[in-house]
Amino acid sequence: MSKKGTGLELPRATVGVSRWRRFRAAVDWPLIITVAVLCSIGLLNLYSATYGVRHHKKFDYQVQWMIVGTILFVIATMIDYRALVRLAWIGLGVSVLLLLVARLLGAPAAGDTNHGSTYRWLNIGGMGIQPSELAKVMVILVLARMFQDSESGGVPKRVLLLRLVALAIPIGLIAIQPDLGTATLLALIVLTVGFLAMPSVWPMVYLTLGGLLAIPILWESMHEYQKNRILGFIDCNVAPTANCWHTQQSIYAVGSGRVLGKGFLEGTQNQFNFVPEHWTDFPYSVWAEEWGFVGSAFLLAIFGFLLVWIINVALSARDRVGAVICVGVAAMTFWHVVVNIAMVLGVAPVVGVTLPFISYGGSSLLTFFIAMGLVANVSLRKHGY
Repeated sequence: MSKKGTGLELPRATVGVSRWRRFRAAVDWPLIITVAVLCSIGLLNLYSATYGVRHHKKFDYQVQWMIVGTILFVIATMIDYRALVRLAWIGLGVSVLLLLVARLLGAPAAGDTNHGSTYRWLNIGGMGIQPSELAKVMVILVLARMFQDSESGGVPKRVLLLRLVALAIPIGLIAIQPDLGTATLLALIVLTVGFLAMPSVWPMVYLTLGGLLAIPILWESMHEYQKNRILGFIDCNVAPTANCWHTQQSIYAVGSGRVLGKGFLEGTQNQFNFVPEHWTDFPYSVWAEEWGFVGSAFLLAIFGFLLVWIINVALSARDRVGAVICVGVAAMTFWHVVVNIAMVLGVAPVVGVTLPFISYGGSSLLTFFIAMGLVANVSLRKHGY
């Protein structure tokens, strides 16, 4: 006997409220709150880094980018990630096309001293967009699609290896912009996801060996300023030169913060602009100088919680495809944090890698909002949405 016949049916308003409560309970609030905390820290740090007349508009621009990023986060959360994975190869093709357009018609990178040889940006509607950032998300979705195909058993290992080699196309295009930092990050994302999620590690072993054998070729194809950065990093402690000025000043800033820091807006390395590009490449040095070891540890703890939470979402995902997406986002976040802080502390060469949600820059910020939206998407779908 139906409930309608017994007069026990629930009012539509009650059903709607029940569904809303279920949806609200299914939303990944820990992820959202963690991202909001990082954004707040990023804005506080950026305000200090750009304090004064010269760079004050950067703070306003960052707020605008965060509003746009929040919208993209919601969109990335609501569209079923399985539908996005089905379109992954098309998305990667679009990102490759944008990389080609940026190479041929794009604007030189900010601060380019190589006579216009560094092309990374597209001006769309008055906004500078970096296609290489979009490529990170597309590569993660393609890796999920590759795993989905290999799991179904319909793709031979040789074809899987060829598809992995195809991922070298965007990496190569980014490397010749030249943007060695982003190209390296993309390679690390592919290797991390491949070793952790792929059913067979042998294609990844072959890919890794091929990459190692290509290092001499890559070195010869580098621009002179890129070689100088690496050589300056190697020789910095032995014979300091102009090539390691960034690193030296950053180390001084971090060390001068000591335990509790100098206080908000009181960092001398920051306020007197001794650390170049401290709002993009070196925001961690600004934070460490003003908030000290305690504040630095607090920021790293937040990033640590974010990574652990993303892995937790991966482990509880409703399917392996969602888990691979989360592993990819975790890998992207992890390597961004590690490489950026290694640059700041002088244990890695300066390669222009941003600190997620902390560094100034629209393209990187939007990329991480979309990536976190994908994680929230996977988390939401495990509840049946």
